[in-house]
Amino acid sequence: NENIDMRPLEGVKAAGGTWFDQIRYGAVPQVMPNIISYTLLRFEINVRASSIIGYVGAGGLGQEFREALSLQEYTDLSALFLIIFVTVMVIDYGSEKLRHRVIGLEKGPAT
Repeated sequence: NENIDMRPLEGVKAAGGTWFDQIRYGAVPQVMPNIISYTLLRFEINVRASSIIGYVGAGGLGQEFREALSLQEYTDLSALFLIIFVTVMVIDYGSEKLRHRVIGLEKGPAT
């Protein structure tokens, strides 16, 4: 209630809308950018954290990174680092573009 403007909900109600209509057409359009933005942020954080957790024994790319480091296979280590880095960058770029599209900004991210 404190993060949305109540006027759209009141407008839907004044037009004869049900409670569901008020939520659908009055509240959801206001909170959807925040929900999507937070969801994408958490996804980015989870991808980064999974590499760290994998490094300490949970599996995945982090475990491969640890094994390559312990065996001093620097070519494999470089490739794994590059994979993790590119994956995080692609997710970050894609989520930024999606956030801008949802929020309604016509321009993409600043370069």
